[in-house]
Amino acid sequence: MTPKERILTAMRHGIPDRVPVTPDMSNMIPARLTGKPFWDIYLYQDPPLWLAYIEAVKHFGIDGFLDYQVGVIFPDEVPPPDPNPWQLAIVERRPDRLVTQAYRQIRGELQWATTCDVYPRYDPPTYALPLDKVGLPPVPDWWEPVEDIKEWPTDPELFYMAYEMMGDHGVLGMVCGTSCVVYGEAGVYEYYDNPDRARARTAEVLEAARRRFENIMRMKIKPDYICCGASGTLIFQTVEMFRELSLPVVQAVTNWCKNAGIVSHVDSCGPERELVKICAEETDLDVIDPLEPPPMGDCDLAELKRLYGHKLCLKGNLHTTAVMLRGTYQEVLEASRKAIEDAAYGGGFILSTGDQCGRDTPDENIKAMIDAAELYGRY
Repeated sequence: MTPKERILTAMRHGIPDRVPVTPDMSNMIPARLTGKPFWDIYLYQDPPLWLAYIEAVKHFGIDGFLDYQVGVIFPDEVPPPDPNPWQLAIVERRPDRLVTQAYRQIRGELQWATTCDVYPRYDPPTYALPLDKVGLPPVPDWWEPVEDIKEWPTDPELFYMAYEMMGDHGVLGMVCGTSCVVYGEAGVYEYYDNPDRARARTAEVLEAARRRFENIMRMKIKPDYICCGASGTLIFQTVEMFRELSLPVVQAVTNWCKNAGIVSHVDSCGPERELVKICAEETDLDVIDPLEPPPMGDCDLAELKRLYGHKLCLKGNLHTTAVMLRGTYQEVLEASRKAIEDAAYGGGFILSTGDQCGRDTPDENIKAMIDAAELYGRY
């Protein structure tokens, strides 16, 4: 089987030629492999993260799994033009980092944003930091415009380009909907202080998801799957919040996918055991990840397979620090073997990691996962 065929077979709860291997290395490892400062990838889009990831898939020979980095915006999702658009300026340039701040002209005068974005040389950026957190004044003493950002399509042509570049090396999905309508501190306050407004967001998110799904179904090349997850679903929301505001979105999107014959997927780092249970029992979901073990999460892979493996394709769940970052080749091989033994029987399993392998994860530990699939993951 090709990697694409292998993953799609597992996602549809079948038995592929061997267990697919898709470690979560969607950010830091691909950026590191370019050999460039990380701001080239995240700020200048040279290369964009999705392209760096595809090259990393080919470099390691893993089974590729890509979605949110290919940020397609349909014409009806483009906001109306801003008469005073924000632009980016570099307000600090050091060997170890760049700092950008947005500005715009209002009646001939510059108005500066109250936050900044920090781009370290060898780490992903941190966005929307208060200026005093990085020791910068509200109005910069020095600045220069950000120039030479490489331009890429933002409409469906972006997806078609990425789809061709991925080819048979893996699957390419698209995001539609979310499992986290309540997001961040402001969302929690709104839920309690303005409950009617918080509940109205569910209807808004559902309508936007419906329009987006219809646009996706009209594309000349359809995605391999639809992702309707969100980072930290049960970190930013209680289970009660999720049930009230976000579950209706997941139920709708997974039902649309089922009726259209397309695979549905939820990705959500952090505690996830209760989310797996709800999705298995109350939605039409096909695939869920990353099923993080403690302390980042609360998932036991063998238990989830026993309880919900008949309903869901499980994707996970090697520990990204204790095993992938700090472990030896042999320890990764053994952890991979155990995950395969715990969850591969009967099909519907993808060997992966918890959320996001660190930048300095040894290359040989990625190879150990592939070797484990070859040694222990054949049916």
